Amino acid sequence: MVEKPPFLGFGLGLRPQHYPEILDADKELPIDWFEIISENYMVEGGRPLQMLDRIKERYPVVMHGVSMSIASTAPLNMEYLARLKKLADHANPKWISDHLCWTGVHGVNLHDLLPIPYTEEALNHVAGRISKVQDFLGRCIAIENVSSYIEFKESEMDEWTFVSEIAKRADCWLLLDVNNVFVSGQNHQFDDGNFIEQIPVERVVQFHLAGHSEGEDVLIDTHDQPVCDEVFELYEKALKRFGPVSTMIERDDNIPPLAELLDELNRARQIASGILSPEQLKTAA
Repeated sequence: MVEKPPFLGFGLGLRPQHYPEILDADKELPIDWFEIISENYMVEGGRPLQMLDRIKERYPVVMHGVSMSIASTAPLNMEYLARLKKLADHANPKWISDHLCWTGVHGVNLHDLLPIPYTEEALNHVAGRISKVQDFLGRCIAIENVSSYIEFKESEMDEWTFVSEIAKRADCWLLLDVNNVFVSGQNHQFDDGNFIEQIPVERVVQFHLAGHSEGEDVLIDTHDQPVCDEVFELYEKALKRFGPVSTMIERDDNIPPLAELLDELNRARQIASGILSPEQLKTAA
């Protein structure tokens, strides 16, 4: 297994609304790193790359994609992967991540993170595709668990078993989205704490903390609300199992002022400070 990347500390998703405040700050902000949405910067020049260049001079960055469609039955999109690799060569991220899902087929991107059955066939298919992507990029990637709203009768194993086995067979890292574990646990009535306990410690390189919305019958992973108390409580359990893991607040809609996100990030930092030692909380920087 490739050596895990270093602990980066506590970060935020980089959003254009916050560019000015981040870059014009007259003192160092209490942010250790930023996660960028890969597709927003897979462009030829322009303001996005200009902003990224200025940010990465001051902060470590990681890349997080939403369109790799790693679980699709369509052939891997080599044009997309070439653009992703070009961005990675430019941005020099600490790691690259994407989701354990499919996002389209027959050349159509549905712009949603669609679920898959947890079967041996799907396991071999997805693990094989992750390995091909890693070979092409020349680096290990992290795969994120997604929230789900349906279950497949064809599934042969639990989600946590599937996710763990994917990491083992593909020899990849995991991005553990704590909110997605909570949302799926509520939707499917499983023990989210048990999910956390079954994931291999050595594979997890990042945590996502995010908010969700209440639908008529299910919780929906909308990223448009603050992180709720229950997700912070589950994060505490995750810290006790995994130790220091680079943690970020993920917000994609109804984006508040930067100060509000920093308050949430500080809460995560305070929770970690109550569990981990000062030595464990030292970042690579």
